[in-house]
Amino acid sequence: MDGYIVEGHVPAAEIRRLLAERPAIAGLAVPAMPVGSPGMEIAGVEAEPYDVIGFSADRGEAVYASYR
Repeated sequence: MDGYIVEGHVPAAEIRRLLAERPAIAGLAVPAMPVGSPGMEIAGVEAEPYDVIGFSADRGEAVYASYR
């Protein structure tokens, strides 16, 4: 997406932020498939906490955003 990799159930707000801020990373990922992440909502089930991870070959991984 516009030069970035987006993998998993990354919230649209974080993709918009990525494209607006254009950090020096390869992309964003949400590991696993946490309940409550986009596309993984289940009626009557409380959302799980999860992190959106920013990653790059030279900088490794870091938390880009947290959802609690």
